[in-house]
Amino acid sequence: MKVRDLMSRKVVSISADDNLRIVHEIMQLGRTRHLPVVRRGELVGVISQRDLLHASLSNVMGLPAEEQNQFLEGVSISEVMSAPPVFIGPDAPVQDAARAMAEHKIGCLPVVENGKVTGIITETDLLRYFAGLPVDPASQGDTVSDSVRGPSVGGGN
Repeated sequence: MKVRDLMSRKVVSISADDNLRIVHEIMQLGRTRHLPVVRRGELVGVISQRDLLHASLSNVMGLPAEEQNQFLEGVSISEVMSAPPVFIGPDAPVQDAARAMAEHKIGCLPVVENGKVTGIITETDLLRYFAGLPVDPASQGDTVSDSVRGPSVGGGN
């Protein structure tokens, strides 16, 4: 089985120049825990719910929602993302993806082909595969490769 057979093609990437509030909104609105981070179309990192939690937890505990949002707007994604990114090609065996995630203690791998993010494979995808569960058909749609800009998430642009 190849990575391309399990990866999600519905990927939203985000610009390294955006802020944590945008990441927070995307993760709340979508069912995602990981976002590839790009700069001028090139993968430069990955941001996870864990990165977001570590960056904001001690700083926003007990603050009103408006002050939390102000704090998150002031922190650039590039300050807290995991970089350099660990990624994999679509034709790699899924065992290689599982091995890389275990060795690096990460929950996802962006899938890169010809220099572009074409998908993402997560620990959940691999657990489903190794447990003999069917591939999640909801994740097999078209890739959303443009960076999300600004607070409007619905348009996917």
